[in-house]
Amino acid sequence: MRLISWNVNSIRARLPRVLELLAQHTPDVVCLQETKVSDEVFPHAALSEVGYRAVEHSEGRWNGVALVVPDHLEVEDVQAGLPGEPEPAEARWIEGTVAGVRVVSVYVPNGREPDHPMFAAKLRFLEAGRGRLLELASAGPLVIAGDFNVALEDRDVWDIAAFEDATHVTPDERGRLLDLLDLGLTDAFRAVRPDDQGFTWWDYRMGAFRRGWGMRIDYALTSRHLEVAAADVDTTFRRNNEHGDKPSDHAPLIVELQPV
Repeated sequence: MRLISWNVNSIRARLPRVLELLAQHTPDVVCLQETKVSDEVFPHAALSEVGYRAVEHSEGRWNGVALVVPDHLEVEDVQAGLPGEPEPAEARWIEGTVAGVRVVSVYVPNGREPDHPMFAAKLRFLEAGRGRLLELASAGPLVIAGDFNVALEDRDVWDIAAFEDATHVTPDERGRLLDLLDLGLTDAFRAVRPDDQGFTWWDYRMGAFRRGWGMRIDYALTSRHLEVAAADVDTTFRRNNEHGDKPSDHAPLIVELQPV
């Protein structure tokens, strides 16, 4: 299974790049985050024209997640929303079974600042995620992929000193992400690229991408039923393409999985 996780930062703005991604990488499933559309305008027709279909959980202007698969595959037993999440209307979690693998696309709240109410909501969301994954991880093959808005280690940001008193690197956030890994899940990128940087996000400002000022905040976590054969971050999708289409601030994470 070739799985791609990508925070597209608006599927309407990034639709040409999504179609480009499908053509170049021919994935078996794509976990999208921050689609930022209502369900009425989700681009099902455009995906259908290139041989793909989607199940989505949409909110409107913000958030939104989806699973995209080729026409020959089905997404079965779809569940939109995370039991126990603090704000169910925010459309941050969708799961379904694809070719025998339970796949979750997740968009964890940013948290804003450590003393902001959204920070506490972020921690509660991760705790609710652990509760659900505790059920799923023992049931069979599982991948949860998406934008976790947590940099697990100091090397997962360009300069840890720049994050003093900031979110994404606090012990509380890192501890909640480690709680997920402690369920027996594997960080797919680190499993096969232990010494590589693997940044997946760069600010649009200050030439951050060119300067290498990035963060690794997008993950694919896999259960013991799956082996990670390969993983990569396609940073070409963080640049304008030849048509000048503006990129997302995230690059897609691509993993190759096979049954154990």
